[in-house]
Amino acid sequence: MNTKYIDLIDQTYEFPQEEFKLDGDHLKFHDIDLMNLVETYGAPLKFTYLPKISENIQRAKTWFARAIEKHDYKGTYNYSYCTKSSHFKHILVEALSNDIHIETSSAYDINIVENLKKEGKITKDTFVICNGFKREEYIENIGRLINSGHENCIPIIDNYEELALLGDAIERDFKIGIRIASEEEPKF
Repeated sequence: MNTKYIDLIDQTYEFPQEEFKLDGDHLKFHDIDLMNLVETYGAPLKFTYLPKISENIQRAKTWFARAIEKHDYKGTYNYSYCTKSSHFKHILVEALSNDIHIETSSAYDINIVENLKKEGKITKDTFVICNGFKREEYIENIGRLINSGHENCIPIIDNYEELALLGDAIERDFKIGIRIASEEEPKF
């Protein structure tokens, strides 16, 4: 079998997608010459097209709004941006400009949230959903955020031990979520 990378692309994606255009030998993304970027900055190259972030967030919000209306769903939908997909400030600020919430997965993420709060990019109304394994520093940082008054910080617990550790670190009542992995047997 003599499979090429283009075969994988062809079977995985419809290519080129609407954002991409071929102009002779040059691949363009939203009229940005990608070859020119590679020649200027080298390869491999990763770049983020900020308008696409807002476009995708708004698309997801629209899909959920339609589904909620169609099925007369009584709950609400809250889009949460997962910080582990990108910690870059300019990306987080773009995402937050869409009236969304944040999902964290590490101690470092809480530091980012606190800095964005200082800048007014995150408010007391922003949900901060704390997923991920809760190592000591992550527990401390979650505690600090909640103790500072961010009541919409919601740790998602995996087990009773995490709940006990959070209870020791947090000096007030706090909200929790419970992670339920459907493929695992519950440990509660």
